[in-house]
Amino acid sequence: MPKKGETKASASARSKQQRKYNSTAKAKKDRAARNKARAQAERDGRVSKGDGKDIDHKTPLRRGGSNAKGNTRVQSKSKNRANNGSKKGMKRNEARK
Repeated sequence: MPKKGETKASASARSKQQRKYNSTAKAKKDRAARNKARAQAERDGRVSKGDGKDIDHKTPLRRGGSNAKGNTRVQSKSKNRANNGSKKGMKRNEARK
């Protein structure tokens, strides 16, 4: 069993790199902002748990966007992640408004 802060020997280099990034203060802050937007949409009844939808930020958080209702919209996971370059072979759509 690995000690605290260590990863299993069988973990890939990419996996280790991702874990290291996920534990940074910036990644935690961004994740908290995305979770807050999702929680607000659930309270408003725009999405529900397990519905396969994502909350998309029209102006991305990475570009200074906010969690304001006017900046968020509900999209399918596949469409949102394709638009943001998270799916293999897809590119970020930087011109999106």
